[in-house]
Amino acid sequence: MYKSFFNLTRNPFEITPDPSFLFPTKRHNEALAALYYGVRRRKGFVVLTGEVGTGKTMLLRCLLQLLKKNNNDVAYAYVFNGLLSSREFLQYIVSDFGLPATDKNKSELLLQLFAFVIERNRKGLTTVLVVDEAHQLSAGILEEIRLLTNLETAEAKLLQILLVGQPELDDKLDSVGLRQLKQRISFRAQLAPLDLGETKGYIERRLQLAGATQVSSIFPVQTIAAVHRYTNGTPRLINTVCENALISAFAKRVHTVTPEIVEDIAADFRLGIAPSSWRDDTKAFEEHDLRKAAQTLLALYDQLQRGTVLPAREVKAGQARE
Repeated sequence: MYKSFFNLTRNPFEITPDPSFLFPTKRHNEALAALYYGVRRRKGFVVLTGEVGTGKTMLLRCLLQLLKKNNNDVAYAYVFNGLLSSREFLQYIVSDFGLPATDKNKSELLLQLFAFVIERNRKGLTTVLVVDEAHQLSAGILEEIRLLTNLETAEAKLLQILLVGQPELDDKLDSVGLRQLKQRISFRAQLAPLDLGETKGYIERRLQLAGATQVSSIFPVQTIAAVHRYTNGTPRLINTVCENALISAFAKRVHTVTPEIVEDIAADFRLGIAPSSWRDDTKAFEEHDLRKAAQTLLALYDQLQRGTVLPAREVKAGQARE
């Protein structure tokens, strides 16, 4: 809708994780290198965590694209639903590897998976299990994954496992019950929100890839600062704000996105509002009411002890006179 107005060849701020739009910050480069090295060197178990919207899925897609581009020796199963039972989890993996999985019990699925991985290793091929949204996995599924890491030779792991999820995944892996799994992790990488300089580079790169020639005229420095302030440097939110800001600027027939436009978009999306929402307010009101009720009860108890409380009918009579 706004592409021709801003002389763009494509939408620069699509929310879908397109690897061609990867903005390689230092943390992203380190994380991608750790994932790639872990798979290629057959280290067995690699974990990537990051807050919502920091680019985990995009980085994962870049890795898979990179693995397929350099060699054709990698097969992977990609699981993006962590809310599966143990049998469903194994069925999904086996099926994604192109193997028959219906009407098989857990033991049959495991034997089939083991045979597949061993045969690929014999041919010098790499097999990868990728689990996205891994913070949703139950302790039982994580234990199943630990058992899968037992597939190994004296030199290397036969099945490479990548767990990708939100910081809650770190909390699970740090728990006492999963200490055996934690000890098998070869690499752990984390993604963080972008700082102001990275946010500027992120927006400019996306506009350039979309064909913009006068980037600073579309998103001036002051506007980028406003975007960073309201999004805290979270790439997904940056995309949302910038996309809507371009639409708003187009509707106003102005070729420059101003900080005021960003502020309006942030207000529409309720960005920049403290997370202590109605629950905290309700809690505060409840605590106030409890304190007030306690004080009333204490006063009433004191009056009862002194015998100064009026009978109910006398109270009503007094109220009627008032």
